[in-house]
Amino acid sequence: MATQAMADEGRSFSVGTVLGRAFGTLGSNPVATFGIAFLFGAVPQAIYSYFIGASLAVADRGSTLAVIAVSIASFIIFLLLSMLVQGALVRATLAHAKGEKASLGACIGTGLSKAVPLIGLTLLLVLGFMAGFMLLLVPGIILFIMWSVAAPALVAEDSGVFAAFGRSRYLTKGARWRIFGFQILLLILLWLVSGLLGIVMITGGMMPVVNNGAMQFSPAYLALSAVTNTIFIAFWSVAQASLYTSLRNWKDGPASRDLADIFA
Repeated sequence: MATQAMADEGRSFSVGTVLGRAFGTLGSNPVATFGIAFLFGAVPQAIYSYFIGASLAVADRGSTLAVIAVSIASFIIFLLLSMLVQGALVRATLAHAKGEKASLGACIGTGLSKAVPLIGLTLLLVLGFMAGFMLLLVPGIILFIMWSVAAPALVAEDSGVFAAFGRSRYLTKGARWRIFGFQILLLILLWLVSGLLGIVMITGGMMPVVNNGAMQFSPAYLALSAVTNTIFIAFWSVAQASLYTSLRNWKDGPASRDLADIFA
């Protein structure tokens, strides 16, 4: 069981453990993990691409203000939905770590309750990363690694936004090179899968085309994109939550609080 594996893990930390926990979460609770990623991630993206993105791509200069307004509104909606997904999948990952299963409704409830503070956290993260990368590349990377589990910490520990930054800094200290390697590994895996799917779409003639001034998407392209986005969103979110769980166990030992107490 997951609880026995967590006990065997002890006070060690490894990339293999993080990946194992991530795949275990997805495999043991596919309805909640992939269902949430599909409903609140892949479906909105597909709707945007078909109904809005296509129109914006061929919009003329006279509709600049409308394009800007729609783009801003879409960004806000996507940000809110992304935070809902992240909060929900942290719940699913913590449940797996305790040998339990979190229902779809419970995960969505957690995501909804944490979406707004997660937006505030994300905006501060983006500003911090931008400042770091504007100074030099290295400071931006250091901040990214140091704050990599701030979002899961906010959800799992019901902390404030600024407390989550401090918690992430504490949890990542002493393991940042391994965390950096883990994030690079994730990016490589996603890049390889994206490349393979891109080849499939190109060779299969599924790529969007402009016809009579309008962008057109084939049903096969939308379906494959939805499946791909579902997998990517679920895997990335669960992997970050698994990283937090492994770091917490390494620094503090396995948590003993019940999920009902954590998310009360």
